[in-house]
Amino acid sequence: SYVAPLYLSEMSEKEHRGRLISMYQLMVDFGVVIAFVSDTVLSSTGNWRLMLGIISIPAFLLVFTIAKLPDSPRWLASKGFTEQALSVLKLLRGDTNKAKKEFTEIIDNLKIKQEGFSLFKANKNVRRAVFLGMFLQFMQQFTGQNIIMYYAPKIFSLAGFESHTDQMFATILDGMTLVIFTWLSMQFIDKTGRKIALKIGFSVMSFALIILGFCLLQFENGNAAKWISYMAVGMTILSIAGYAMSAAPVIWILCSEIQPLKSRDFGIACSTTTNWISNMIIGATFLSLLEGIGSAQTFWLYGLLNILFVFFTIYIVPETKGVSLEKIEQNLMEGKKLCDIGYQNS
Repeated sequence: SYVAPLYLSEMSEKEHRGRLISMYQLMVDFGVVIAFVSDTVLSSTGNWRLMLGIISIPAFLLVFTIAKLPDSPRWLASKGFTEQALSVLKLLRGDTNKAKKEFTEIIDNLKIKQEGFSLFKANKNVRRAVFLGMFLQFMQQFTGQNIIMYYAPKIFSLAGFESHTDQMFATILDGMTLVIFTWLSMQFIDKTGRKIALKIGFSVMSFALIILGFCLLQFENGNAAKWISYMAVGMTILSIAGYAMSAAPVIWILCSEIQPLKSRDFGIACSTTTNWISNMIIGATFLSLLEGIGSAQTFWLYGLLNILFVFFTIYIVPETKGVSLEKIEQNLMEGKKLCDIGYQNS
């Protein structure tokens, strides 16, 4: 979960980095849909061992296909394999001049001696990047979208869908929305930029979750009108669409871009760990929140958090579109504000 975006960021050209890393999120979302479909098909059998064991198939395929991938040219250069690094760049770029120029930038960047955790302790700018990556992953999880994916049948039961089939169908619909809109985000993320996508996405999610809360409040008050049920489903779809076009892919892109080269593995490991800890927290507390403060209030809480994330995006998050990893690192090490480390011209 952390090596894939790290690897992709180091293999891609700056003009297409966002699109390529978004492919990572797209494939994750595609796997989610397949899981929803397979669980729906197998749920009638009650065979939970098969539902868990079936994941060995993609794992088996990954073991063999991963062996065909070349090493990252930045990693090769950092280990002294300069000829292999240049060879991989020529293969990836298809243009010798472009490969040599990028190779020179990588070699210049490697002259700065820095290293993982020791650099984190010694350099405040590295700490800023690490903490920004951790906060970005916190924001992604506390949008509340994964609880919609995890607890979709429960949410739809609260919205008046009593049939198990209807609940599972609506869950698959949410998963398909995630895939479709993640794919759409790939088409413009390297053109429009990261910050605008996040601002729009957080705004859409806050609106949808607040309206979803009002829908659930109607059911709590005994108003079981069918149109409210359909509106609730529509709001979950709108919310997931906003997430798929913003926080889902963009956070992974940013976290792979903002870390300095020789502390990148450490920085991304920290941000990914934060992602899963935050994921654990929202997954473990959702049902307790429903029981403690009510379903409407729970979604209003997440709606409020998304509003706050809009302001955090404006004042903290950098725009890294079309900027080389080396330039982002240079800006960071020069002590520029976090929101300014994506500036191309100093």
